[in-house]
Amino acid sequence: MSGNIANYSVSMILNVATGRPGASIDEQSAQQHYTLPDGFSVQIFANDLPKARFLRFTQAGDLLVSRPHAGDIVLLEPDRDGDGYSDARRTVISELDRPQGMDFDGEWLYIAERERIGRIRFDHNAGATVDHYEDVVTGLTGDGNHWSKTIRFGPDGMLYLAQGSTCNICVESDPRRATIMRFRADGSDGEIFATGLRNSVGFDWSPVDGALYATDNGRDMLGDNFPPCELNRVELGNFYGWPYFNGNNVPDKDMGPDPLAQQRLPVAPVHGFRAHNAPLGISFVDGSDWPGDFDLVALVALHGSWNRSEPDGYEVVSLHFSDNGIEERTFLGGFNQDGNILGRPVDVIQGPDGAIYISDDYAGAIYRVSTDTPAQRPNALDALNTAADTTTPDWVAQSDVQALARQGAALYQQHACATCHEQGENPLPLVEVSYDAIERALVTPQAPMPLLPLSETERRALAAFIVSGQ
Repeated sequence: MSGNIANYSVSMILNVATGRPGASIDEQSAQQHYTLPDGFSVQIFANDLPKARFLRFTQAGDLLVSRPHAGDIVLLEPDRDGDGYSDARRTVISELDRPQGMDFDGEWLYIAERERIGRIRFDHNAGATVDHYEDVVTGLTGDGNHWSKTIRFGPDGMLYLAQGSTCNICVESDPRRATIMRFRADGSDGEIFATGLRNSVGFDWSPVDGALYATDNGRDMLGDNFPPCELNRVELGNFYGWPYFNGNNVPDKDMGPDPLAQQRLPVAPVHGFRAHNAPLGISFVDGSDWPGDFDLVALVALHGSWNRSEPDGYEVVSLHFSDNGIEERTFLGGFNQDGNILGRPVDVIQGPDGAIYISDDYAGAIYRVSTDTPAQRPNALDALNTAADTTTPDWVAQSDVQALARQGAALYQQHACATCHEQGENPLPLVEVSYDAIERALVTPQAPMPLLPLSETERRALAAFIVSGQ
């Protein structure tokens, strides 16, 4: 199970293979390495938030942060004392099943979990939930590669839900996967709004014409530079190509003709990101008071590649809309230092103070970008020690490890693990992994790794096989 890790750091490989976070970023490193257009500055608003994903502001100006792998939603209070940091944090709800997307509808906080959407009353002034959590939409599927769910309320008052595919390339058994759906606020009248969207993690509406735009992650295993990731203008009833077409409606060689070609035509993206850049969160922002040309702009978080020979992405870009099309520019860059990855942006949102807030699930940080002069800070935070756990769990000594490893070899083959870890142009090698790291990754996998239906014994068997290097 060896492979070429190309120019990626080992910590980056471990992040994708096992979900292990990278080292936290301190203020000094952020100021030294991160880049912005002239007139902007970046500061760390909050640190030590492992796997921070999606963001939403309350009416009182508190920032909610979802953490799917921790199963909770954390509230960050604004910076009222002027030191640049969030003044305090607390967990507002926990024991959820991989919550990611969030949005408000008045006093209701809606949360998208792996297999359902729920809601709970929220006191904006107190920054706290009220009463009990209740189901809104149930019976969703959460298996496969892209189990996360993103939700937003649209200008029409409807609740929109994006859920990705179970696979890299396949025909879905659940027609709701790889789509955007919409529902009434109570979860009724659900319908598929658009199809053929492999993994549209982020979406937002243009303030100019109300059009819905969604990012989409292109498929893997076709080389470094194809297919492009996408920005789609999503309209009711449209088909956006996956799994039969990639990019500008190029037929997929692994799928053959679309059997529904007589009933639908694929709609091409309005913008192509570089291949494997993994665009996630998107927000249209008000840049009217910013220096430079930011009249009609959306910011997009590029999570970064995991399967190309040269790492790419790892930045926040600005998309500038004009009559001539869409121009992409780097907004917040510097996360990739010659293959040493400092962070992986996930979501981007404009706060009530006009500043931009960006989540980073690799460094476990929330960044604040503004046109303000950076606040004077106390001593920089020490980076967290994220060395691999080398402790051997008790079950290893109590087991027939060789027999487990043989069982694990069969499971490795059964679930086609070699497809990503050994095969293709840029396989993701399993390097420097411990028993515990493998077990954790199998229980709470990080995309693109699928959620496999494994018992505890089967997870340990796979761990024994991988650690043994057989």
